[in-house]
Amino acid sequence: MDVADIDLRNATYRRFVELGRAPSAAEVAHIGLSEAGVREGWQRLHDAHGLVLDDAGDIRMANPFAAQPTPFRVMAAGRSWFANCAWDAFGIGAALKSDSTIHTECADCGTPLDIVVRDGRPDDADLVFHVLVPAASWWEDIGYT
Repeated sequence: MDVADIDLRNATYRRFVELGRAPSAAEVAHIGLSEAGVREGWQRLHDAHGLVLDDAGDIRMANPFAAQPTPFRVMAAGRSWFANCAWDAFGIGAALKSDSTIHTECADCGTPLDIVVRDGRPDDADLVFHVLVPAASWWEDIGYT
């Protein structure tokens, strides 16, 4: 990634946080790029695993933020976002440097789980996070992982 793509990535993430959702290319173009220029940059970032696009070229994931509803809703810094997975749910509070509450459910039995994270630590240290896919294979299908 070059400096321009890093600036675009940072601007995209800032808009995601400001809006509480994935921004459109037009909403990021204020940084001096055309909408087409933003989309071209997003494609380069996608190819470099800097974010994930859907088939239409819109943002699907800007890790740890999810553009679509998921089972991982995170309240942090006075707003809420969806996370892509349990791991990313912890990443939202960390990225925002904020305490957070994760609302999800047990993938095995469906029991609702509300996890409060203060100073980077969950309130329940007995919870287990299970990853089905080895980290080396995550990008083979990041949406499944």
